[in-house]
Amino acid sequence: MNFLRTLDKNAERWLLLVFYVMLVITMAIEVIRRELFAFSSIWGEEIVRYSFIYLAWIGAAAAVKERAHIRIDVILHYLGPRPKALIYIFGDLVMFIVALVALYWSFETVLVSAKFGSVSHGLRISMVWFLMAVPAGFALIVWRLLQSFLRDWRSLRDGTPVFEGDKLFD
Repeated sequence: MNFLRTLDKNAERWLLLVFYVMLVITMAIEVIRRELFAFSSIWGEEIVRYSFIYLAWIGAAAAVKERAHIRIDVILHYLGPRPKALIYIFGDLVMFIVALVALYWSFETVLVSAKFGSVSHGLRISMVWFLMAVPAGFALIVWRLLQSFLRDWRSLRDGTPVFEGDKLFD
């Protein structure tokens, strides 16, 4: 149970770290190869591109978890705990529906790619691995929205202040 709790708390951080390190190291190697040897590779550019795509989708899930997405919340500062929780629950439900629709359609793209066996140009790896970034990101977003919904529901039920996320700047 302790492992699952740690994984739930840090999954996005670890994944973001892995993809970010992969992106930076590959980009550094490619810059050195380009500047010193006047040679670059297709595979390096693909690794950087797809690492960045995974970073974006995993980062979106992390932002949902921490409630760090950009929002206009001036009015929310004047509301009590219950109305604020209701507004957050409503927002999470709307986002949940959008995420489920996007998850379905993005997975459809992966299935089409798998059916026709498309591969990347440089790495010659099945495009399924790269296209899975979108459904994997939306699946994480759906999971984090469910957790957020339950957290907000408890706040509404108990009358406690709703989780508003960590402030980036104060």
